[in-house]
Amino acid sequence: MNPAWSQTVANLARAAFWLVLVALVALVLVQTAGQRGIDNARSEALQRFEQERKTRVIAMIHRQDQVSFFGVPVARYIDIEDSEAVLRAIRLTPADQPIDLILHTPGGLVLAAEQIARALVERKAKVTVFVPHYAMSGGTLIALAADEIVMDANAVLGQVDPQIGDMPAASIVRAVEVKKPERVDDDTLILADMAQKARIQVAAFVAQLLTKHMPKEKAVKVATVLSEGRWTHDFPITPDMARELGLPISTEVPRAVYELMDLYPQGGGARPSVLYTPARKGAEPAAPAAARPPRSEK
Repeated sequence: MNPAWSQTVANLARAAFWLVLVALVALVLVQTAGQRGIDNARSEALQRFEQERKTRVIAMIHRQDQVSFFGVPVARYIDIEDSEAVLRAIRLTPADQPIDLILHTPGGLVLAAEQIARALVERKAKVTVFVPHYAMSGGTLIALAADEIVMDANAVLGQVDPQIGDMPAASIVRAVEVKKPERVDDDTLILADMAQKARIQVAAFVAQLLTKHMPKEKAVKVATVLSEGRWTHDFPITPDMARELGLPISTEVPRAVYELMDLYPQGGGARPSVLYTPARKGAEPAAPAAARPPRSEK
């Protein structure tokens, strides 16, 4: 190959490399600046809500996040990092100051949810949980620790029956009962034993939380309904159904809660799957413009 031509090709390759590198760096900087702007807007919204209600406001909102510049969606659930952050916020809140917790979650790790619920139920000042859309599974467990659960009229809570892997604990126990233990392999028997223990533990914990709102005997009955696996794990508990169970339900969600949710747009794609004309000023708050809840709950 001609030396001059080889040099030209090398120069072009070098130039292309630097162009791509500069473009990637610019893209990362733009996304970082945009995320910083969103974070600032969220902090300001929380501060306004705190000043309005004179409370400590904590938001635990799980959307699908897009990571890096590749835009890969990552589903979010309640985990130990969440419980650490919430417990820290609770610890920094004066004992006589009410706490408002805004919940939007499909659920997650039982241990983390129980840690948060235990910290909330021990508070002397009022604890209010706001559920603008849904708080399933572990989210419901946390909500049960509140003095008041404020739900949108169309929002839902969920079952708190434990899951072993991807299977409901109640279904594992039932399968062994139907098939008879002598016809089941050792691994399944061990799994069923774990499932039964999980059911007992969760039911006892839920009953303990509910004694804050109702007599112990009723608390045990309601805990059984919520944790025994009577329905599928994604069965929606509406505000009316929650009231029938004796939970302290209100449906007067402040506009500020919806405005905060608007600052947590659903990730997972550049084109939203739901479109509508925004409401006029002064009208009732509308749902976020791009609202695609996770496809399954834990």
